[in-house]
This record gives sequence, C-alpha cells and structure tokens, in this order.
Amino acid sequence: MKAYLLAGLALVVASGPALAGTPYVDKREHRQAHRIYNGIKSGELTYGEAARLIRGQHRVRRLERQFKSDGVVTPAERAILHHRLNVQNVRIYKNKHD
Repeated sequence: MKAYLLAGLALVVASGPALAGTPYVDKREHRQAHRIYNGIKSGELTYGEAARLIRGQHRVRRLERQFKSDGVVTPAERAILHHRLNVQNVRIYKNKHD
C-alpha cells in the first residue's frame, strides 16, 4: 500500500511541468503534493488520508487537462481550478492537523 501511495504521489509531482499554460496552478499542485508527501513521511497523515488527498489531486489535474483540451484556459476556468485547489488545501491542512 505504501509503495502504491508513493508511486501515485510521484506521478502527481512529476507530471506537473508537463502541463504548460497555467504555471501558478501547476506550482500550487506541486506544493500541495509535497505537503502530502511530507505528511506521509512525518506520520501526520495515515495512508487512507493520503490516498484520499492524492485522489483529490488527480481530480484537479484531470479537470485542468479538460480545460486545456481546447488550447485555452479561460479566466472562469482558471477561477474554478483555483477554487478546487483551495478546497484541496483546506483538506490537506485538516487531515494533517487532526
């Protein structure tokens, strides 16, 4: 299970630079992935919590790819991405501090 989570997290972190066009969103995703990884390493996150957070990161990434599919990310789409990242940020914080 541990290898599965770390492999999933590595995928999230490694695939960040591959998606161009939303650099701030990519940076936020990268920082959040590191926060999840550090939570696993320090023991602040259980494997179940980490798995849920990683799935949330994947959902944000999938939405970003969907928005980029037409070649342009509109300001409204960017706002949706930021909102989803804000929600994910709160989830990471709450899971690390419970």
